[in-house]
Amino acid sequence: MSADQEKMQAIVQRRYGTDPEKVLRLEQVPKPEMNDDEVLIRVRAAGVDAGTMLLMTGVPYLMRVAGFGLRGPKTQVPGWAVAGVVEAVGKAAFGLRPGDEVFGTCRGSFAQYAVTRPSRLALMPASMTFEQAAALPNSATTALQAVRDRAQVRPGQHVLVIGASGGVGSYAVQIAKSLGAEVTGTCRPAKADLVRAIGADHVLDYTSTDISTGQRRYDVIIDIAGDRPIARMRRILTPTGTLVITGGTGSAWLGGMTRHLRVRIVSAIARQTLTSFIAFERQADLNDIRELADSTALSSAIDRAYPLDDAAAAIRQLIEGRVRGKVVISVDAGAH
Repeated sequence: MSADQEKMQAIVQRRYGTDPEKVLRLEQVPKPEMNDDEVLIRVRAAGVDAGTMLLMTGVPYLMRVAGFGLRGPKTQVPGWAVAGVVEAVGKAAFGLRPGDEVFGTCRGSFAQYAVTRPSRLALMPASMTFEQAAALPNSATTALQAVRDRAQVRPGQHVLVIGASGGVGSYAVQIAKSLGAEVTGTCRPAKADLVRAIGADHVLDYTSTDISTGQRRYDVIIDIAGDRPIARMRRILTPTGTLVITGGTGSAWLGGMTRHLRVRIVSAIARQTLTSFIAFERQADLNDIRELADSTALSSAIDRAYPLDDAAAAIRQLIEGRVRGKVVISVDAGAH
């Protein structure tokens, strides 16, 4: 690094840990260098997701073995979801121009600048602020793939969203409604008003009601980061219903993968459709999400936007389960 290399502010993490205030630091670091097939983004906002929290802790350990870093994160600036303005375009990067307002994914969005490939970005919804758009890439993409692609929700179906007040769940409710479904969402009592506001037809308090013992049967269950036994979920599915699991808790080594494996085993002998998945990046999905947002079928429920130097507090709120919808990092506030 040359002495005159341009610097920027960024959140830096050099080791794994469970205390965000101890492992996340605001520092001056070199501005990222753009490859020919990349674009440089001036970050305006960054999304805070469960994946960012897991990468901070380094648990499950399978992530470390998979290449994220054995003793500390390889990418020391956290953050995946981003919204901002294209600052510069590499000579082999196509489809975007300087000045374009975009949202999507990158490595290191908790910073003033980030680089990524154009295929991981889309033009921002015209109806959204940078903070609202930054909440979309990971959570809304996961919800879209769960509801539309895996469950193939159709008009008139009864859909249950377990974890409806969280990031993925709040989008899953809205996407299922946009497809014509009757939607029931589960959440804590303090978050019931949010779930109703985003369009759920019915809201269940999972702290006082065992949803798996109810008389109602659902055509589709979207279970987000849950830990309920698969057999219980099957009881409230219709005989030909579909259970989709995304995320989940589990052992320190495998995390939610244990539950994913159980679903695959049970599905081999079940008449019902039981499936699990891990979302993947697809530019077409970002474009579909933008269209849903601009049609007012999809909105971002932002609990709070934190400044960059308070990123640890944003992660803390997520760890403690106090988030209603999404929290985001406002990196460089600007009018949109």
